[in-house]
Amino acid sequence: MQQKLTIKLLPSEASDILSVKKIIANTTGKKIRSVSGYHILKQSIDARAKTIWVNLTINAFIEEPFHQREIQSFNFKEVKNAEKKVVIIGAGPAGLFAALHLIEQGIKPVILERGKDVRSRRRDLAILNKEGIVNPESNYCFGEGGAGTYSDGKLYTRSNKRGDINRILNLFVHFGAQDQILYQSHPHIGTNKLPQIITAMRKQIIDSGGEFLFEKKVIDFNISNQKIKSVTTADGYIFNADAFILATGHSASDIFELLHKKRILIEAKEFALGVRVEHPQQIIDNIQYHCLIRDKNIPPASYTLVKQVNDRGVFSFCMCPGGIIAPAATSAGQMVVNGWSPSKRNNPYANSGMVVQVKLEDAYKELKANNRKEVDLNSPLLLLHFQQMIEQKCFNAGGGKMVAPAQRMADFSNGNLSNSLPTNSYLPGLQSTQLQYVLPNFINQSLAKGFTSFGKKMQGYFTNEAVVVATESRTSSPVRICRNPETLTHPQLDNFYPCGEGAGYAGGIVSAAMDGERIASKLARVL
Repeated sequence: MQQKLTIKLLPSEASDILSVKKIIANTTGKKIRSVSGYHILKQSIDARAKTIWVNLTINAFIEEPFHQREIQSFNFKEVKNAEKKVVIIGAGPAGLFAALHLIEQGIKPVILERGKDVRSRRRDLAILNKEGIVNPESNYCFGEGGAGTYSDGKLYTRSNKRGDINRILNLFVHFGAQDQILYQSHPHIGTNKLPQIITAMRKQIIDSGGEFLFEKKVIDFNISNQKIKSVTTADGYIFNADAFILATGHSASDIFELLHKKRILIEAKEFALGVRVEHPQQIIDNIQYHCLIRDKNIPPASYTLVKQVNDRGVFSFCMCPGGIIAPAATSAGQMVVNGWSPSKRNNPYANSGMVVQVKLEDAYKELKANNRKEVDLNSPLLLLHFQQMIEQKCFNAGGGKMVAPAQRMADFSNGNLSNSLPTNSYLPGLQSTQLQYVLPNFINQSLAKGFTSFGKKMQGYFTNEAVVVATESRTSSPVRICRNPETLTHPQLDNFYPCGEGAGYAGGIVSAAMDGERIASKLARVL
Protein backbone atom coordinates (compact mmCIF):
# COMPACT_ATOMS: atom_id res chain seq x y z
CA MET A 1 0.00 0.00 0.00
CA GLN A 2 0.96 3.63 -0.33
CA GLN A 3 0.49 5.92 2.65
CA LYS A 4 0.82 9.70 2.93
CA LEU A 5 2.63 10.78 6.10
CA THR A 6 3.87 14.02 7.65
CA ILE A 7 6.97 13.55 9.79
CA LYS A 8 9.45 15.76 11.63
CA LEU A 9 13.14 14.85 11.59
CA LEU A 10 16.52 16.18 12.55
CA PRO A 11 18.52 17.41 9.54
CA SER A 12 20.90 14.44 9.78
CA GLU A 13 17.93 12.07 9.73
CA ALA A 14 16.20 13.80 6.82
CA SER A 15 19.31 13.47 4.65
CA ASP A 16 19.66 9.72 5.32
CA ILE A 17 17.34 7.34 3.44
CA LEU A 18 17.66 4.56 6.02
CA SER A 19 16.77 6.92 8.88
CA VAL A 20 13.66 8.10 7.04
CA LYS A 21 12.61 4.50 6.40
CA LYS A 22 13.02 3.69 10.11
CA ILE A 23 10.78 6.60 11.08
CA ILE A 24 8.20 5.54 8.48
CA ALA A 25 8.25 2.02 9.93
CA ASN A 26 7.90 3.31 13.51
CA THR A 27 5.09 5.69 12.51
CA THR A 28 3.09 3.02 10.69
CA GLY A 29 3.86 0.15 13.08
CA LYS A 30 5.59 -1.85 10.34
CA LYS A 31 8.99 -3.48 10.10
CA ILE A 32 11.64 -1.50 8.25
CA ARG A 33 12.01 -4.20 5.57
CA SER A 34 8.39 -3.61 4.57
CA VAL A 35 9.19 0.01 3.58
CA SER A 36 10.45 -0.21 0.00
CA GLY A 37 10.84 3.53 -0.56
CA TYR A 38 9.16 6.92 -0.47
CA HIS A 39 8.57 10.10 -2.45
CA ILE A 40 8.95 13.50 -0.80
CA LEU A 41 5.86 15.60 -1.52
CA LYS A 42 6.77 18.67 0.56
CA GLN A 43 9.90 19.71 2.42
CA SER A 44 10.53 22.68 4.68
CA ILE A 45 12.89 23.69 7.50
CA ASP A 46 11.64 24.86 10.88
CA ALA A 47 14.38 26.91 12.57
CA ARG A 48 12.22 28.83 15.02
CA ALA A 49 13.59 27.01 18.08
CA LYS A 50 17.15 26.10 19.04
CA THR A 51 16.66 22.60 17.67
CA ILE A 52 16.22 22.70 13.91
CA TRP A 53 13.70 20.35 12.34
CA VAL A 54 13.00 19.26 8.80
CA ASN A 55 9.31 18.77 8.03
CA LEU A 56 8.56 16.19 5.36
CA THR A 57 5.28 15.21 3.78
CA ILE A 58 5.93 11.90 2.04
CA ASN A 59 4.22 9.16 0.10
CA ALA A 60 5.53 5.90 1.60
CA PHE A 61 5.53 2.56 -0.24
CA ILE A 62 4.77 -0.14 2.30
CA GLU A 63 4.63 -3.84 1.48
CA GLU A 64 4.65 -3.12 -2.25
CA PRO A 65 7.38 -2.40 -4.80
CA PHE A 66 8.74 1.14 -4.94
CA HIS A 67 8.14 3.10 -8.14
CA GLN A 68 10.17 6.12 -9.25
CA ARG A 69 8.39 9.46 -9.26
CA GLU A 70 6.37 10.03 -12.41
CA ILE A 71 7.31 13.24 -14.15
CA GLN A 72 4.57 15.01 -16.06
CA SER A 73 4.76 14.50 -19.82
CA PHE A 74 4.08 17.11 -22.48
CA ASN A 75 2.85 16.86 -26.05
CA PHE A 76 4.88 19.19 -28.24
CA LYS A 77 3.44 19.16 -31.75
CA GLU A 78 5.09 19.69 -35.13
CA VAL A 79 4.35 23.31 -36.08
CA LYS A 80 6.78 24.09 -38.90
CA ASN A 81 3.94 24.37 -41.41
CA ALA A 82 1.22 25.39 -38.94
CA GLU A 83 -1.57 27.56 -40.28
CA LYS A 84 -1.16 30.17 -37.53
CA LYS A 85 2.00 31.99 -36.44
CA VAL A 86 2.76 34.20 -33.43
CA VAL A 87 5.78 36.47 -33.09
CA ILE A 88 7.13 36.60 -29.52
CA ILE A 89 9.36 39.56 -28.72
CA GLY A 90 11.74 38.49 -25.94
CA ALA A 91 13.15 35.12 -24.86
CA GLY A 92 12.79 35.45 -21.09
CA PRO A 93 10.58 33.09 -19.07
CA ALA A 94 7.36 34.74 -20.28
CA GLY A 95 8.38 34.41 -23.93
CA LEU A 96 9.82 30.90 -23.63
CA PHE A 97 6.86 29.41 -21.80
CA ALA A 98 4.44 31.15 -24.14
CA ALA A 99 6.29 29.59 -27.08
CA LEU A 100 6.24 26.09 -25.59
CA HIS A 101 2.54 26.32 -24.81
CA LEU A 102 1.73 27.60 -28.30
CA ILE A 103 3.52 24.56 -29.73
CA GLU A 104 1.36 22.30 -27.57
CA GLN A 105 -1.65 24.04 -29.16
CA GLY A 106 -0.36 23.57 -32.71
CA ILE A 107 0.64 27.22 -33.28
CA LYS A 108 4.06 28.23 -34.61
CA PRO A 109 6.07 30.64 -32.43
CA VAL A 110 8.77 32.90 -33.85
CA ILE A 111 10.94 34.27 -31.03
CA LEU A 112 12.82 37.52 -31.64
CA GLU A 113 15.52 38.04 -28.98
CA ARG A 114 17.56 41.24 -28.98
CA GLY A 115 20.48 39.56 -27.18
CA LYS A 116 22.65 36.51 -27.71
CA ASP A 117 22.43 32.81 -26.87
CA VAL A 118 23.45 31.74 -23.36
CA ARG A 119 26.99 30.69 -24.33
CA SER A 120 27.84 33.89 -26.21
CA ARG A 121 26.16 35.92 -23.51
CA ARG A 122 28.50 34.46 -20.89
CA ARG A 123 31.50 36.04 -22.62
CA ASP A 124 29.86 39.47 -22.50
CA LEU A 125 29.17 39.02 -18.79
CA ALA A 126 32.82 38.18 -18.18
CA ILE A 127 33.84 41.45 -19.85
CA LEU A 128 31.24 43.32 -17.80
CA ASN A 129 32.55 41.89 -14.53
CA LYS A 130 36.28 42.18 -15.31
CA GLU A 131 36.46 45.37 -17.36
CA GLY A 132 33.27 47.20 -16.42
CA ILE A 133 32.15 47.43 -20.06
CA VAL A 134 28.45 46.78 -20.67
CA ASN A 135 27.09 45.47 -23.96
CA PRO A 136 23.65 47.14 -24.22
CA GLU A 137 22.21 44.11 -26.04
CA SER A 138 23.93 41.30 -24.11
CA ASN A 139 24.14 41.58 -20.33
CA TYR A 140 22.51 40.25 -17.15
CA CYS A 141 19.08 41.44 -18.34
CA PHE A 142 19.15 40.93 -22.12
CA GLY A 143 19.79 37.65 -23.91
CA GLU A 144 18.48 34.09 -24.06
CA GLY A 145 16.47 33.27 -20.94
CA GLY A 146 16.15 36.90 -19.89
CA ALA A 147 17.21 38.28 -16.53
CA GLY A 148 16.51 34.98 -14.76
CA THR A 149 19.19 32.95 -16.58
CA TYR A 150 22.14 34.57 -14.85
CA SER A 151 20.41 35.93 -11.78
CA ASP A 152 19.81 32.97 -9.53
CA GLY A 153 16.84 30.91 -10.67
CA LYS A 154 14.50 31.23 -7.71
CA LEU A 155 11.26 29.43 -8.51
CA TYR A 156 8.92 30.44 -5.71
CA THR A 157 6.02 32.79 -6.08
CA ARG A 158 2.92 33.92 -4.23
CA SER A 159 1.03 34.24 -7.52
CA ASN A 160 -0.74 30.88 -7.42
CA LYS A 161 -3.93 32.46 -8.77
CA ARG A 162 -2.24 33.29 -12.07
CA GLY A 163 -1.68 29.75 -13.26
CA ASP A 164 -0.49 26.24 -12.55
CA ILE A 165 2.75 26.49 -10.57
CA ASN A 166 3.26 22.71 -10.58
CA ARG A 167 3.04 22.62 -14.36
CA ILE A 168 5.79 25.26 -14.61
CA LEU A 169 8.01 23.32 -12.20
CA ASN A 170 7.38 20.08 -14.07
CA LEU A 171 8.37 21.77 -17.32
CA PHE A 172 11.66 22.81 -15.72
CA VAL A 173 12.23 19.20 -14.63
CA HIS A 174 11.33 17.97 -18.14
CA PHE A 175 14.11 20.17 -19.51
CA GLY A 176 16.74 19.08 -17.00
CA ALA A 177 16.13 20.57 -13.55
CA GLN A 178 16.42 18.23 -10.55
CA ASP A 179 13.08 16.97 -9.26
CA GLN A 180 13.73 18.45 -5.79
CA ILE A 181 12.16 21.67 -7.07
CA LEU A 182 8.82 19.84 -7.11
CA TYR A 183 8.67 19.57 -3.33
CA GLN A 184 10.97 22.16 -1.80
CA SER A 185 9.24 25.06 -0.05
CA HIS A 186 11.62 27.51 -1.77
CA PRO A 187 12.73 25.78 -4.99
CA HIS A 188 15.92 27.05 -6.59
CA ILE A 189 17.87 25.91 -9.64
CA GLY A 190 21.00 28.05 -9.58
CA THR A 191 22.68 30.28 -12.13
CA ASN A 192 25.21 27.59 -13.04
CA LYS A 193 22.49 25.14 -14.12
CA LEU A 194 19.85 27.37 -15.71
CA PRO A 195 21.73 27.92 -19.01
CA GLN A 196 21.61 24.21 -19.92
CA ILE A 197 17.89 24.12 -19.15
CA ILE A 198 17.20 27.22 -21.26
CA THR A 199 19.23 25.70 -24.10
CA ALA A 200 17.11 22.53 -23.92
CA MET A 201 13.95 24.64 -24.17
CA ARG A 202 15.32 26.38 -27.25
CA LYS A 203 16.14 23.02 -28.84
CA GLN A 204 12.58 21.81 -28.24
CA ILE A 205 11.13 24.95 -29.83
CA ILE A 206 13.34 24.58 -32.92
CA ASP A 207 12.86 20.79 -33.16
CA SER A 208 9.10 21.36 -33.13
CA GLY A 209 9.33 23.74 -36.08
CA GLY A 210 9.35 27.04 -34.23
CA GLU A 211 11.90 29.73 -34.98
CA PHE A 212 14.37 31.19 -32.47
CA LEU A 213 16.29 34.21 -33.73
CA PHE A 214 19.01 36.09 -31.84
CA GLU A 215 20.25 39.67 -32.18
CA LYS A 216 16.84 40.72 -33.49
CA LYS A 217 16.07 43.94 -31.65
CA VAL A 218 12.58 45.24 -32.42
CA ILE A 219 12.64 48.96 -33.22
CA ASP A 220 9.21 49.55 -34.72
CA PHE A 221 5.61 48.33 -34.70
CA ASN A 222 3.79 48.64 -38.01
CA ILE A 223 0.12 49.30 -37.21
CA SER A 224 -3.02 49.34 -39.37
CA ASN A 225 -6.72 49.08 -38.52
CA GLN A 226 -6.16 48.52 -34.77
CA LYS A 227 -3.77 45.65 -35.40
CA ILE A 228 -0.05 45.17 -35.55
CA LYS A 229 0.70 43.99 -39.07
CA SER A 230 4.44 43.46 -38.57
CA VAL A 231 7.47 44.44 -36.53
CA THR A 232 10.78 45.76 -37.81
CA THR A 233 14.14 44.82 -36.29
CA ALA A 234 17.31 46.90 -36.10
CA ASP A 235 18.94 44.93 -38.92
CA GLY A 236 16.09 45.79 -41.29
CA TYR A 237 14.06 42.57 -41.20
CA ILE A 238 10.25 42.70 -41.13
CA PHE A 239 8.26 39.96 -39.39
CA ASN A 240 4.57 39.32 -40.03
CA ALA A 241 2.28 37.20 -37.85
CA ASP A 242 -1.30 36.59 -36.82
CA ALA A 243 -0.55 37.93 -33.34
CA PHE A 244 2.32 39.45 -31.35
CA ILE A 245 3.36 38.79 -27.76
CA LEU A 246 5.52 41.46 -26.12
CA ALA A 247 7.67 39.86 -23.40
CA THR A 248 10.69 42.13 -23.25
CA GLY A 249 11.32 42.27 -19.48
CA HIS A 250 11.45 45.10 -16.96
CA SER A 251 14.62 46.74 -18.32
CA ALA A 252 13.64 47.35 -21.96
CA SER A 253 13.29 51.13 -21.57
CA ASP A 254 13.61 51.65 -25.33
CA ILE A 255 10.42 49.61 -25.83
CA PHE A 256 8.54 51.76 -23.30
CA GLU A 257 9.74 54.89 -25.09
CA LEU A 258 8.79 53.45 -28.50
CA LEU A 259 5.28 52.58 -27.32
CA HIS A 260 4.84 56.07 -25.88
CA LYS A 261 6.12 57.68 -29.07
CA LYS A 262 3.60 55.68 -31.11
CA ARG A 263 0.82 56.66 -28.68
CA ILE A 264 0.21 53.08 -27.59
CA LEU A 265 -1.25 53.27 -24.08
CA ILE A 266 1.13 52.70 -21.21
CA GLU A 267 1.01 53.99 -17.63
CA ALA A 268 3.45 54.73 -14.85
CA LYS A 269 3.72 51.86 -12.38
CA GLU A 270 4.99 52.29 -8.84
CA PHE A 271 7.97 50.11 -7.95
CA ALA A 272 10.67 49.87 -5.28
CA LEU A 273 14.27 51.07 -5.23
CA GLY A 274 17.12 50.82 -2.76
CA VAL A 275 20.37 48.94 -2.25
CA ARG A 276 21.79 45.45 -2.10
CA VAL A 277 23.04 44.39 1.34
CA GLU A 278 25.75 41.77 1.78
CA HIS A 279 26.74 39.95 5.01
CA PRO A 280 29.16 37.12 5.57
CA GLN A 281 26.94 34.04 5.22
CA GLN A 282 28.09 32.83 8.64
CA ILE A 283 26.43 35.83 10.30
CA ILE A 284 23.06 35.00 8.72
CA ASP A 285 23.50 31.30 9.58
CA ASN A 286 24.27 32.17 13.21
CA ILE A 287 21.21 34.39 13.47
CA GLN A 288 18.73 32.08 11.77
CA TYR A 289 20.00 28.71 12.98
CA HIS A 290 21.07 29.76 16.53
CA CYS A 291 24.49 28.12 16.12
CA LEU A 292 28.12 28.99 15.59
CA ILE A 293 28.61 26.45 12.80
CA ARG A 294 25.82 25.51 10.38
CA ASP A 295 24.86 21.84 10.18
CA LYS A 296 26.11 20.49 6.84
CA ASN A 297 22.71 18.88 6.30
CA ILE A 298 20.84 22.18 6.07
CA PRO A 299 21.23 24.86 3.40
CA PRO A 300 22.73 28.32 3.98
CA ALA A 301 20.19 30.44 5.82
CA SER A 302 18.05 33.08 4.17
CA TYR A 303 15.74 35.75 5.53
CA THR A 304 12.67 37.79 4.64
CA LEU A 305 12.25 41.19 6.25
CA VAL A 306 9.59 43.88 5.95
CA LYS A 307 8.87 47.07 7.89
CA GLN A 308 6.58 50.06 7.50
CA VAL A 309 8.61 53.27 7.81
CA ASN A 310 6.95 56.67 7.42
CA ASP A 311 3.91 55.05 5.78
CA ARG A 312 5.94 53.26 3.13
CA GLY A 313 7.21 49.71 2.90
CA VAL A 314 10.86 48.76 3.37
CA PHE A 315 11.48 45.13 2.49
CA SER A 316 14.02 42.53 1.44
CA PHE A 317 13.94 41.41 -2.17
CA CYS A 318 15.57 38.50 -4.03
CA MET A 319 17.57 37.19 -1.06
CA CYS A 320 20.58 35.12 -2.22
CA PRO A 321 22.24 32.89 0.41
CA GLY A 322 25.72 31.78 -0.56
CA GLY A 323 25.60 34.20 -3.48
CA ILE A 324 27.32 37.11 -5.16
CA ILE A 325 26.43 40.67 -6.15
CA ALA A 326 26.64 41.34 -9.89
CA PRO A 327 26.50 44.44 -12.14
CA ALA A 328 23.12 44.48 -13.89
CA ALA A 329 23.22 47.69 -15.94
CA THR A 330 21.93 47.57 -19.50
CA SER A 331 23.62 50.72 -20.80
CA ALA A 332 26.78 52.70 -20.19
CA GLY A 333 26.46 55.32 -17.48
CA GLN A 334 24.10 53.27 -15.29
CA MET A 335 24.86 51.67 -11.92
CA VAL A 336 22.54 48.75 -11.21
CA VAL A 337 23.29 45.76 -8.97
CA ASN A 338 21.56 42.43 -8.56
CA GLY A 339 22.29 39.18 -6.74
CA TRP A 340 22.44 35.49 -7.62
CA SER A 341 23.43 32.14 -6.16
CA PRO A 342 24.86 28.97 -7.74
CA SER A 343 22.96 25.72 -7.19
CA LYS A 344 25.11 24.76 -4.17
CA ARG A 345 24.85 28.25 -2.66
CA ASN A 346 28.38 27.79 -1.43
CA ASN A 347 29.84 31.29 -1.70
CA PRO A 348 30.88 32.87 1.63
CA TYR A 349 28.45 35.80 1.39
CA ALA A 350 24.70 36.33 1.68
CA ASN A 351 23.12 39.23 -0.17
CA SER A 352 19.65 40.66 -0.54
CA GLY A 353 18.00 43.62 -2.13
CA MET A 354 16.67 46.02 0.49
CA VAL A 355 14.25 48.38 -1.16
CA VAL A 356 11.74 51.15 -0.46
CA GLN A 357 8.40 51.82 -2.08
CA VAL A 358 8.55 54.66 -4.61
CA LYS A 359 5.36 56.61 -5.28
CA LEU A 360 4.48 58.87 -8.18
CA GLU A 361 4.77 61.99 -6.06
CA ASP A 362 8.24 60.89 -4.89
CA ALA A 363 9.49 60.67 -8.47
CA TYR A 364 7.91 63.99 -9.37
CA LYS A 365 9.51 65.82 -6.41
CA GLU A 366 12.97 64.30 -7.00
CA LEU A 367 13.01 65.03 -10.72
CA LYS A 368 11.86 68.60 -10.10
CA ALA A 369 14.41 69.15 -7.32
CA ASN A 370 17.16 67.99 -9.68
CA ASN A 371 15.97 70.31 -12.47
CA ARG A 372 15.20 67.42 -14.79
CA LYS A 373 13.02 68.14 -17.79
CA GLU A 374 10.95 64.96 -17.34
CA VAL A 375 8.74 66.35 -14.56
CA ASP A 376 5.30 65.84 -16.04
CA LEU A 377 3.27 64.20 -13.26
CA ASN A 378 0.97 62.72 -15.89
CA SER A 379 3.71 61.19 -18.00
CA PRO A 380 3.64 57.37 -18.13
CA LEU A 381 7.46 57.51 -18.20
CA LEU A 382 7.79 59.52 -14.98
CA LEU A 383 8.96 56.63 -12.80
CA LEU A 384 11.24 55.35 -15.58
CA HIS A 385 12.93 58.76 -15.71
CA PHE A 386 13.30 58.75 -11.93
CA GLN A 387 14.87 55.28 -12.06
CA GLN A 388 17.31 56.41 -14.76
CA MET A 389 18.30 59.53 -12.81
CA ILE A 390 19.21 57.53 -9.68
CA GLU A 391 21.15 54.95 -11.70
CA GLN A 392 23.16 57.74 -13.37
CA LYS A 393 23.91 59.38 -10.01
CA CYS A 394 25.13 56.09 -8.57
CA PHE A 395 27.31 55.45 -11.61
CA ASN A 396 28.95 58.84 -11.24
CA ALA A 397 29.49 58.27 -7.51
CA GLY A 398 31.29 54.99 -8.26
CA GLY A 399 33.66 56.67 -10.66
CA GLY A 400 33.03 54.50 -13.72
CA LYS A 401 33.82 50.97 -14.96
CA MET A 402 30.90 49.59 -12.96
CA VAL A 403 32.58 50.36 -9.63
CA ALA A 404 29.66 50.69 -7.21
CA PRO A 405 29.22 53.26 -4.42
CA ALA A 406 29.00 51.52 -1.05
CA GLN A 407 29.01 52.01 2.70
CA ARG A 408 29.16 49.80 5.77
CA MET A 409 25.65 49.23 7.15
CA ALA A 410 25.99 50.91 10.56
CA ASP A 411 27.91 53.79 8.98
CA PHE A 412 25.08 54.22 6.48
CA SER A 413 22.41 54.43 9.17
CA ASN A 414 24.55 56.78 11.30
CA GLY A 415 25.56 59.04 8.40
CA ASN A 416 29.29 58.25 8.63
CA LEU A 417 31.69 57.76 5.73
CA SER A 418 33.25 54.28 5.88
CA ASN A 419 37.03 54.52 6.12
CA SER A 420 37.26 51.05 4.61
CA LEU A 421 34.90 48.48 3.14
CA PRO A 422 34.72 44.78 4.02
CA THR A 423 35.77 42.05 1.63
CA ASN A 424 32.85 41.31 -0.65
CA SER A 425 31.67 39.43 -3.73
CA TYR A 426 31.25 42.34 -6.16
CA LEU A 427 33.93 41.81 -8.82
CA PRO A 428 34.12 45.27 -10.47
CA GLY A 429 34.87 46.75 -7.05
CA LEU A 430 33.34 49.17 -4.52
CA GLN A 431 33.94 52.85 -3.80
CA SER A 432 33.38 54.11 -0.25
CA THR A 433 30.69 56.79 -0.56
CA GLN A 434 28.24 58.55 1.71
CA LEU A 435 25.11 57.27 0.04
CA GLN A 436 22.99 60.02 1.59
CA TYR A 437 24.40 62.28 -1.16
CA VAL A 438 23.54 59.79 -3.89
CA LEU A 439 20.17 58.29 -3.01
CA PRO A 440 17.02 60.38 -2.42
CA ASN A 441 16.43 61.46 1.16
CA PHE A 442 13.22 59.43 1.54
CA ILE A 443 15.10 56.29 0.46
CA ASN A 444 17.99 56.95 2.86
CA GLN A 445 15.78 57.70 5.86
CA SER A 446 13.56 54.69 5.26
CA LEU A 447 16.51 52.32 4.82
CA ALA A 448 18.38 53.69 7.86
CA LYS A 449 15.36 53.14 10.12
CA GLY A 450 14.66 49.80 8.47
CA PHE A 451 18.17 48.50 9.11
CA THR A 452 18.10 49.39 12.82
CA SER A 453 14.64 47.82 13.14
CA PHE A 454 15.76 44.65 11.38
CA GLY A 455 18.76 44.50 13.71
CA LYS A 456 16.38 44.30 16.67
CA LYS A 457 14.44 41.50 15.01
CA MET A 458 17.57 39.61 13.94
CA GLN A 459 20.26 40.12 16.56
CA GLY A 460 23.54 40.61 14.71
CA TYR A 461 22.02 41.75 11.39
CA PHE A 462 22.75 45.45 12.02
CA THR A 463 26.53 45.46 11.79
CA ASN A 464 29.43 47.20 10.10
CA GLU A 465 30.53 43.79 8.83
CA ALA A 466 27.71 44.18 6.30
CA VAL A 467 28.11 46.36 3.23
CA VAL A 468 25.38 48.39 1.52
CA VAL A 469 25.80 48.67 -2.27
CA ALA A 470 23.84 51.05 -4.54
CA THR A 471 21.69 50.74 -6.45
CA GLU A 472 19.05 47.99 -6.51
CA SER A 473 16.67 49.61 -8.96
CA ARG A 474 15.29 46.87 -11.24
CA THR A 475 12.93 45.21 -8.78
CA SER A 476 10.05 45.46 -11.24
CA SER A 477 8.96 47.48 -14.23
CA PRO A 478 8.38 51.23 -13.70
CA VAL A 479 5.83 51.07 -16.52
CA ARG A 480 2.69 49.00 -17.09
CA ILE A 481 1.61 48.30 -20.66
CA CYS A 482 -2.16 48.40 -20.67
CA ARG A 483 -4.14 45.27 -21.50
CA ASN A 484 -7.77 44.20 -21.39
CA PRO A 485 -8.30 41.89 -18.37
CA GLU A 486 -10.72 39.71 -20.34
CA THR A 487 -9.04 39.40 -23.75
CA LEU A 488 -5.46 40.06 -22.47
CA THR A 489 -4.92 42.20 -25.57
CA HIS A 490 -3.87 45.82 -25.56
CA PRO A 491 -7.04 47.98 -25.54
CA GLN A 492 -5.98 49.72 -28.77
CA LEU A 493 -4.60 46.70 -30.67
CA ASP A 494 -6.63 43.53 -31.18
CA ASN A 495 -3.67 41.18 -31.78
CA PHE A 496 -1.08 42.64 -29.39
CA TYR A 497 -0.51 40.85 -26.07
CA PRO A 498 1.69 42.59 -23.44
CA CYS A 499 3.14 39.89 -21.18
CA GLY A 500 5.30 39.19 -18.14
CA GLU A 501 7.43 41.42 -15.94
CA GLY A 502 8.11 44.08 -18.56
CA ALA A 503 4.42 44.63 -19.14
CA GLY A 504 3.83 44.91 -15.40
CA TYR A 505 1.92 41.64 -14.90
CA ALA A 506 4.49 39.40 -13.19
CA GLY A 507 7.39 39.44 -10.78
CA GLY A 508 9.93 36.65 -11.07
CA ILE A 509 10.56 33.56 -13.18
CA VAL A 510 7.51 31.49 -12.24
CA SER A 511 4.91 34.26 -12.36
CA ALA A 512 6.32 35.45 -15.70
CA ALA A 513 6.21 31.90 -17.06
CA MET A 514 2.60 31.50 -15.90
CA ASP A 515 1.66 34.79 -17.54
CA GLY A 516 3.25 33.60 -20.77
CA GLU A 517 1.23 30.39 -20.65
CA ARG A 518 -1.93 32.33 -19.86
CA ILE A 519 -1.42 34.50 -22.93
CA ALA A 520 -0.70 31.43 -25.08
CA SER A 521 -3.89 29.70 -23.89
CA LYS A 522 -5.94 32.78 -24.72
CA LEU A 523 -4.31 33.06 -28.13
CA ALA A 524 -4.99 29.41 -28.91
CA ARG A 525 -8.71 29.97 -28.33
CA VAL A 526 -8.71 33.12 -30.47
CA LEU A 527 -6.66 31.73 -33.37
